[in-house]
Amino acid sequence: MENVVIGPTEKSKTLQARIVSGSVVLLLGSGLTTAINLAYNIAVARFLGANGFGHATVVYTLLTLLSAVTLSFQIISTKVVAQQSSTGLQAAVYRVFHRGAWGCGILVAMVLLLFQRAIADYLNLPEADLVAMLAIGAAFYVPLGSRRGYIQGVCGFRRLAFNLVLEGAVRFGGSLLFVLLGFGVRGVIAANVAAIAAAYFSAAPRLAPRVPNPLGLSYTVREMAQAMVFFSGQVLINNCDIVLVKHFFPAQAAGIYSAVAMVGRVIFAFSSAVVNSTFPLVAGTRDEERKDLRVIATSLMLVVGIGSAISLSLCIAPAWIWRSFFGPGFEIAGRYNVSYLLAMYALTTVVYSLSVVIITYEMSYKIANTSWIQLAFSGLLIAALCRFHESLREVILVQLFLLIGLFILVALPFLMDSLTDLKDHLQAGNCRPVRLIRRVSEDEVIAEFLKCDFQCPEFREYQESMRDLVFKPNLDDAGENAKRRALLFLRHLALWRELPRGTEWYDLELSETGLGDIKVFPRAHWRKLAHGNFSITRVVEATRLRRPGIDAQFLAKIAGIGDRLKKEDSGMGSVILIGRTENEPFTVLDGNHRFVAALLESPTKLDRLRFLCGLSPRMADCCWYNTNLITLFRYARNLLAHAIHGPEMELACLLQDPENGDTVVEV
Repeated sequence: MENVVIGPTEKSKTLQARIVSGSVVLLLGSGLTTAINLAYNIAVARFLGANGFGHATVVYTLLTLLSAVTLSFQIISTKVVAQQSSTGLQAAVYRVFHRGAWGCGILVAMVLLLFQRAIADYLNLPEADLVAMLAIGAAFYVPLGSRRGYIQGVCGFRRLAFNLVLEGAVRFGGSLLFVLLGFGVRGVIAANVAAIAAAYFSAAPRLAPRVPNPLGLSYTVREMAQAMVFFSGQVLINNCDIVLVKHFFPAQAAGIYSAVAMVGRVIFAFSSAVVNSTFPLVAGTRDEERKDLRVIATSLMLVVGIGSAISLSLCIAPAWIWRSFFGPGFEIAGRYNVSYLLAMYALTTVVYSLSVVIITYEMSYKIANTSWIQLAFSGLLIAALCRFHESLREVILVQLFLLIGLFILVALPFLMDSLTDLKDHLQAGNCRPVRLIRRVSEDEVIAEFLKCDFQCPEFREYQESMRDLVFKPNLDDAGENAKRRALLFLRHLALWRELPRGTEWYDLELSETGLGDIKVFPRAHWRKLAHGNFSITRVVEATRLRRPGIDAQFLAKIAGIGDRLKKEDSGMGSVILIGRTENEPFTVLDGNHRFVAALLESPTKLDRLRFLCGLSPRMADCCWYNTNLITLFRYARNLLAHAIHGPEMELACLLQDPENGDTVVEV
């Protein structure tokens, strides 16, 4: 699979517009998938009758219950892939999750095989080997989640939609074929297993060359734990009613309820299309943009609109339509007929879908405690259904009341936090000292760093042969990126190695009011100028007054840069900053002289410079950002550990093998 690269036109869209655009693509795919699944359910119901349909549906529902593991891998793969700044890092994190998904898939399959008889007896299934067949599908279903997560994380919404349609088409076509051949329920389950395997193999991505995994173990564990909690609650809420109805009610009533629950699956599938487009876009977006209440409102309105349209259609549809679709065995006499149950179930699903939008929205950028609330409600729902199940209507009403309570509990804290953030934003004013413009890749930052540093003596032997590589970079060429990285490391390997793994890079807009929170790089002659205070404004003032400790060579360099600022209309190069967050102080990693020269001329000259910043919550461990005995000790330890590292040899190997675009120089 080719990675999706968001171009300038796409980046210029608002987050709301991108959510709507992605949702439309996935809604079209979900619509086609839903139509195929509807045809599948109608065909299976008519051919197998209420009893056989109940058996087939509950076995598939069992697989859906196991999808807590599958969807956990999908959502975390989506989130982490979307947060990476290059295709190499995206591939690295995908490989980690894919290996873990296969391990979990095999474990789930073994558990199903071990307990197949007990599961079949509880669900009143005619044959235990139906569960054994399901185990094969489960082994593929879990790693399918990691593959779909990668596609979703790179915003490959069209490919994701195609994969969903393919799974539905194979399920429908295979079921119809096997039923006509006389295999009955067993054939339907076999078709479902084949559909999962086909979806898995068709979702195989084309990955960038291997680079070191940027994720720490603790981060991975926390994210997986959050996902497991969320999807455990979700699959229980979505499917426990079908399992319990199959246990407590006669086979025909359970079959009718399975047909009613199918409507909920349709609505939830459409709602999931909105969630699946929103999640990666919000995960890869800066805080300022995603805190806009219009973003979450866009997703909620899409879900309400879709659910309301379906619910209204069900309310006005006459009962004979369902009898024609499913057959005479799917009919309930009296006031609370199938049409009534369908409308009530649809309303219940809409309410729950709104809760899912809010929970996943929070999960896209933090560890969301609301996942635990949902899990608690899933347990409460199971207990309530075990107690109250006198009729199918009562089963649905119990779910409706409890899920309204869940929505209130997750929506109110989110709304209060959002209003607080909005109030703080308004009080801060519209003119922020620092504004993140867009995400950039580490390869682009290295290219900018190298452009401004290429005239140094360390690069003398490469200045002629590699000039175009440096000043006319092709950032889409992995081979070029590897060479530029190796070239930069000739001089700055020790500097770059201290930056935390997973540092996110951004284009930065800096106003005059934000200068007080920026420090110069704490080394060499800058220490003489700063006298312990490395603020850029303090250093500029000391330079302007020509305080003792400033040598003539330094002043001449600053003056030369100042002259170029006066004469040139184009930018002077990039100033690279590092920090923990956009709201905390920055340190200049590269570009001290350009920054000081621009401020000596006038703060209005800042628009001649491009500002890039690297953000990481672990930036305080970097000695360039936070210089103390601990960080300096870590720097010295790293120097000793990598004393034999030879960037010259790596660069020579890359230059000798120009066809090898897959080579990566590791730090």
